[in-house]
Amino acid sequence: MIQMPSIRVNENLHIVLWLVKDLAWLMELRILGAVMIPPTLVMAFFIAWQCRAERRELVHAVAVILWILANSTWMIGDFYLDERGHGLSQAFFLGGLALLAAYYLVVLPLDQRRRNARATNG
Repeated sequence: MIQMPSIRVNENLHIVLWLVKDLAWLMELRILGAVMIPPTLVMAFFIAWQCRAERRELVHAVAVILWILANSTWMIGDFYLDERGHGLSQAFFLGGLALLAAYYLVVLPLDQRRRNARATNG
């Protein structure tokens, strides 16, 4: 039977991919930067899929996906679109922040209230 790598192993690989992508951006290695976008995103989606059973972890994994999309569109805009595309990057960044805000300000407090209600009623 094939055993899947742990989420932690995949997160560590994901960090390496992300750092290579961002280093390519910093060093203006356009082709390497563009080539690193798909594997970085694929790993982020895979980690999110691995986290799907735990809402808190999934929310954070999706926020990371949005962050990478923001970061990648910013890089593409810098490399190929005469530094345009920041609006799309901002939308992805704000989407990630909105997702986390909704989780921490709405979902988590509701979950805690439900748990407290069950504890006092049960």
